[in-house]
Amino acid sequence: MKYSALKGIHDIFPPDSFIWQHVENTAKEIFSSYGFQELRAPIIESTEVFIRSIGESSDIVEKEMYTFNDKAGRRITLRPEGTAPVVRCYIENHLYNLPSPQKFFYSGPMFRYERPQAGRFRQFYQIGAEAFGISEPVIDAEILSLLKLFFERLGLKELNFQINSIGCDSCRPDFRKALLDFFSTKLEGLCPDCRRRYEINPLRILDCKVPDCIKLKEGAPVVIKYLCKECTEHFNSFQEYLKLLNIPFNINPNMVRGLDYYTRTTFEVTCEHLGAQNAVAAGGRYDKLVEEFGGPKTPAIGFAAGMERIISLLKDSGPIKIPAPKVFIASLDIESSKKALSIATDLREKGLWIELGYYGNSLKSQLRRADRISAEYVFIIGEDEIKSRKLKWKKLSDKTQGEIPFTEIDNFISGI
Repeated sequence: MKYSALKGIHDIFPPDSFIWQHVENTAKEIFSSYGFQELRAPIIESTEVFIRSIGESSDIVEKEMYTFNDKAGRRITLRPEGTAPVVRCYIENHLYNLPSPQKFFYSGPMFRYERPQAGRFRQFYQIGAEAFGISEPVIDAEILSLLKLFFERLGLKELNFQINSIGCDSCRPDFRKALLDFFSTKLEGLCPDCRRRYEINPLRILDCKVPDCIKLKEGAPVVIKYLCKECTEHFNSFQEYLKLLNIPFNINPNMVRGLDYYTRTTFEVTCEHLGAQNAVAAGGRYDKLVEEFGGPKTPAIGFAAGMERIISLLKDSGPIKIPAPKVFIASLDIESSKKALSIATDLREKGLWIELGYYGNSLKSQLRRADRISAEYVFIIGEDEIKSRKLKWKKLSDKTQGEIPFTEIDNFISGI
């Protein structure tokens, strides 16, 4: 019987795994420079954690979550997004008692049951960051500055920064009423999901991707015209900080995001090269979520970036340098394999990537493998080399070659 990965799930193996490591390492470097520390939350949570945060009427909760009963009958869900587990951890472990701000980043798999397509998987990976305890819009701009530097360091270009404000509890009711009035005469033309959203949360209609709904929402009220004084000042200050940091941006008044917990600032980083699913990172403020989870009143903001989409952009942007071993050591018999193993161990302890050939394979096949994995140098050890206490070396890039005594290996390596 042949086994295959589940639909919408994909394996990651070399050379792609090297690219993934490069993205993750770059993220850790950049995020750490902004004061974000790593937090590792479980990939399973009580289902209520996501219902409470994302919203019971959201597409994620209603259609996409992987939820099951464990052996004790508890409802368990594979995490569909990263913010709710971080908030749960923040409250449960009383991290709010530490000096503000508290800033965390995370990475790992998320799970949503949706139709697999380009840029979308049922198990997908995100890198995200969350900052707690800062209400000033300077942190909003700082987050976008972090993302800009992160993507620039990766070499990604032609990215668009889109921003919006969806207001707060004070001003959003007026906007909600305006939306209800606007769509009241268009209900028959909306998709079944949007007709249901009309009753529960009409803001979600603006996030619908169904072509008929996209057409019907043309001319809909825009939220920034309904912002209260405080939200307007916050949004204006946010834009001033972005200009100060030379971050180009566009205001997208229809960007409301798909999760219930957002307040005020929302943003997306998009790239047209990705097609319909063009968001490579997205996030916003959730100033009420910690309090709704039972914690103290705590302003917060965060984002998540899609790993698969970042990798896709990197591959499309040109050749990517893949790490390769410094030395491949070919051995021709048992005694030479012992010497090869000893040399490899010494060099590995110095932090070098050393690959071993195995004497059960012919020299030709060992050299073919060294070439395939793009080793920089090949050392060859056989019976003659053991007797002379010298090994043969070859540089694969220019075919130069020579001999060195075993006692001079360290000097040779340090000089290349």
